[in-house]
Amino acid sequence: MIKAFVLATALALASAGAATAQDAVRGNLGASDPDEWGPILPPSPSFGGQEAYERGDYAEAVRLWRIAADQGDASAQFSLGSSYGNGSGVPQSDAEAVRWYRMAADQGYAVAQLIIGLWYELGRGVPKNDAEAVRWYRMAADQGYAVAQYNLGLMYQQGQGVPKNDAEAVRWYRMAADQDEAAAQNNLGFMYQQGQGVPKNDAEAVRWYRLAADQGHANAQTNLGFMYQQGQGVPKNDAEAVRWYRMAADQGVASAQYNLGLMYQQGQGIPQNYAEAIRWYRLAADQGVASAQYNLGFMYQQGQGVPQNYAEAIRWYRLAADQGVASAQYNLGFMYQQGQGVPKNGAEAVRWYRMAAVQGVASAQYNLGQMYRQGQGIPQNYAEAIRWYRLAADQGLADAQTNLGFMYGTGQGVPQNYVEAYKWYALSAAQGDTTAVSNRDLVLDQMTPAQIAEGQRLAAAWQPR
Repeated sequence: MIKAFVLATALALASAGAATAQDAVRGNLGASDPDEWGPILPPSPSFGGQEAYERGDYAEAVRLWRIAADQGDASAQFSLGSSYGNGSGVPQSDAEAVRWYRMAADQGYAVAQLIIGLWYELGRGVPKNDAEAVRWYRMAADQGYAVAQYNLGLMYQQGQGVPKNDAEAVRWYRMAADQDEAAAQNNLGFMYQQGQGVPKNDAEAVRWYRLAADQGHANAQTNLGFMYQQGQGVPKNDAEAVRWYRMAADQGVASAQYNLGLMYQQGQGIPQNYAEAIRWYRLAADQGVASAQYNLGFMYQQGQGVPQNYAEAIRWYRLAADQGVASAQYNLGFMYQQGQGVPKNGAEAVRWYRMAAVQGVASAQYNLGQMYRQGQGIPQNYAEAIRWYRLAADQGLADAQTNLGFMYGTGQGVPQNYVEAYKWYALSAAQGDTTAVSNRDLVLDQMTPAQIAEGQRLAAAWQPR
């Protein structure tokens, strides 16, 4: 009897190498948020506010700064705005912070102009207004303030408050980068790598990434590692890739942690070490990196670097699958179908297979066809089985081609058609499927010479989709 229903596993690793990263952090002055900034520049020392601030007497610092600010001292006005923003020595008040920042900014105090721009962009203390943010950033940038130049470049690149203009973004990034602003150097490298606003030039990308990376900039270190791994702009060097990935990973960059895990798992640039791969994948997975969650699930399922644990595999696959990772959806469907780590559940298997199949995973399309063909987890439906088999067969999956040939040869879900059956069997047989070889030969006995010639013609003309 002609049959060929083989369940495919296709537990492949996620693709190598996370994409390069840009920075979108505003106001990079050494603190993660403007609230954490103290006075960026010391006020007039004769008023003594800075000394009071440094010894922790914030109320006295505010009193002295207010005296200077009321006399028009821009640095004192800025420091007073910072105190209100932080709630240091005075009750926290964004409105008061903006009022004092604006006084300093109106006198041309660049860092105050920067912060006013930042707060307009964030909608803090003022209504959110990207055009106003750009206006204030430009004032500070025109004074040569590197962070403002960087932020202005970012606004042009993203089309925030101004029409998107990559060439202008590059121009402002370059001004900041020439002042050793690491985030600007990284983004300038990205623009060269992508060919945005400048001709694509991987060597220039590497040059700017390296300048930022040498300053300890974590995203630039990740990007430089990626360039070494891919051999873009530099000779391919996996050991150098590992070195830069590790620097960034140690700073908590999730994509670098993932890539480092991949290098350990595959033994690229470093001796293969599944336990180390698990460690780095877990760090990235805990930050929500879907590919790391998938690979961690794979390693638990296979028992690589950890004792085999289907329940843990299910947990990590589900996290990745919920983020839309098709291979995780497929493997989750397989584990529900087999009852690995979860109670066997055909309906859940169908649900996850369908998600992966819709994304074009050939093995998921095939297995979904199987479920329809066998009435497993879903009412039996030969027409639907044919539909999913065809999608997988059109991608060149041999099992699906064999089963599609079987359906045509027996007239299940479609009118019996020996020419179509022959075509699909021949395509699968060419890939070494022994069942397809046997079935093709059986079908030949039922065909006329003209039908055989047509089947051979169709097989020869077929192209994967």
